[in-house]
Parts: sequence; C-alpha cells; structure tokens
Amino acid sequence: MNRFRYLPVGLVLLLAMSACGHRTPHTDVPTGSDPIPVTLLPLAATDTALAIMATGTFTTDDETVLAFKNGGIIQQIHVKEGDAFKKGQLLASLEPTEIHTAVRQSELALEKAERDYQRAKQLYIDSVATLEQLENAETALAAAQEDAKRASYHLGHTSIRAAFDGYVLQRPASTGQVAGPGTPVLVVSGTGRQGWLLKVGVSDRQWAALRLGDVAEVTSDAVPGEPMKAVVHRKSEGIDPQSGTFTVYLKLSDRERPGLASGMFGKARIRLSQTMGAWPVPYAALLDGDGGKAYVFVTEDGKTAKRVQVQVGEIQNDHAVITGGLEQATSIIVAGSPYLRDGSEITVK
Repeated sequence: MNRFRYLPVGLVLLLAMSACGHRTPHTDVPTGSDPIPVTLLPLAATDTALAIMATGTFTTDDETVLAFKNGGIIQQIHVKEGDAFKKGQLLASLEPTEIHTAVRQSELALEKAERDYQRAKQLYIDSVATLEQLENAETALAAAQEDAKRASYHLGHTSIRAAFDGYVLQRPASTGQVAGPGTPVLVVSGTGRQGWLLKVGVSDRQWAALRLGDVAEVTSDAVPGEPMKAVVHRKSEGIDPQSGTFTVYLKLSDRERPGLASGMFGKARIRLSQTMGAWPVPYAALLDGDGGKAYVFVTEDGKTAKRVQVQVGEIQNDHAVITGGLEQATSIIVAGSPYLRDGSEITVK
C-alpha cells in the first residue's frame, strides 16, 4: 500500500506551496514595487555656438488670402487651384440680391430725407417750423447720405478681382457656400515671386537666440541634391496659439527654385551667429525623438523620476545638444530610462 495515499489534503497543498516558494525568477528587469536603479548626470548649461534644427512648410513672400468683406452666398468662383490669372480679372463673386436690396433701401431713405429737409426748410422760412426741427431734418439728411455711401461701397465689394498677375494656390471655398466676412475664399501668389520662404516654428529660447541674417541650410525631399542656402528673413512677434511655437521665416537665396510648391514640407539647419545656453547629454538619455523634439527623465529630489519634453538643437558625434526644456532641472537620468514612467520611484546607483 502506498503510504502517501492518505496524506491530508492541507499538507499536500502546503508542500506544493513550499516547493514553489524556492523558485527564484531569473530576470534583471525591476519589479513594479521596487525603486528602479538609475544613473544621474548633473546638468550645467554652457554657452555653445550651435545650430537649430527646425521643420516647416514652404510659402512665398507675396502669398495672399482673399476673402469677401461682406458675408453672403458665393455665386461663383471663376478659377481653380493651379490656374493663372491676370491683374483685374474677376476671381469670385457673391449673390448680389441682398446687397442690391440694401442699396435700393438706402436710396429711398435718402430721397425721403431730402424731401423732409426741403419741407422743413420752407416751413422755417415761413416761420412755421422751429430752428430745431430744421436742424433735425438736416441731420437726418446727412445720415441718409452716409448710409447710401456705405451701401454703395458694400456693393463694390461683392466681387473679388485680382490685384496682380499670379496663380491660385488653394481654393478653400466653393460655389453656393455661405461665407462670412473674412472667410478665406482663395489663396493666391504673384507671378513675379519675391522669393521662396520656409516657415518654421521654434521655441521661445531659440527665437530669442536667432538673429536676422543668420545663415541656414534647407532641404526638401521634393528637391533632391545640395541643400538650399537661406537666411533668417523675418521673426514673428507673437506666439502661434495653435502650435505653441514662435514663427520664423527663412528666405531662400534662389528666387526661382524649380520643383518647389507652396505647402511642401522642408527641414532647416540654422547656424546661430551668437552662442546660447545649452546642455550636452548622452544619446541614451533621449526617448521618443521626433522632429527636433524628444523626452528625457529628470529628478528633483533623487527619489522620483519626472518626464519632460526637450528641444534638440544639434546631434554631434557622441552626444546631443539640448537647447530647451531643462531650465528647471538639476540632474538628468542617463541610465535606467527604458523602465521609467512619469512619477516612478528611483534609487541612484
């Protein structure tokens, strides 16, 4: 008879649990409950002559957005994207019925005001009307004349005519659409191009470091070959609320550049004419890099990791140069980052 057949069930379970307890997992990955060992690098900004990497889209210096001054129904748009046009050519028009009605109403009101004024004037001469009544009639006549001028002015803006020779870049509106005042109808560019521009977004620190005339090299997948020469042509004085960046315009040296079109994507490497504070960090500290931006982990107390976004200004042989995002940090995590999340507990090796 097998002497183990009648062992109590509880004892069997206890033995099984004891056997399992002696197994040691073979892994070097930190568990979720333990502080993650990391290596820190003290941060110190140094004045560095470096280049700023930026991306953006091509445009022209004479690109113009056309819109109606008054709202209404678009009667017809006479051009399509890519069409050429001449100065004075009719490009788009509004349905004129409403504005014609307003003009006719102002004309009738003006006629009545003129009659009222002449009647009040004659009555005043006959000592029947008072001076106040005459002055009121005169004021009403002047107001009616101004209303008629305004209606006539609005009538003259029910159509869009070309102010110069050019091409249609975009047609964001369509026939039959109800367009409000200032709603973009056409985006056009002149034929006598004043040069190509690359419109890029930069951080506040980069914007402050850039100077008009700083030299840049521009590349585009649509124009293979040698980089195109450019200079910093214009800097916006306000932040773009959509992207949260400051806009900088780079002007290409070549006025004519075959293969380029408005809206194409481009990359720029802008060489600063003056030094700026930057932080050299090892490649291993960077995470999720994309278009000049990346993420790193820093710590303020040596116990908790904090994930922050940084601006990568330049990639050099053995390190990356960070130009923004580390202003408030004193130490950066250079080893152990793959296991970290924002708020992870850490222990310094």
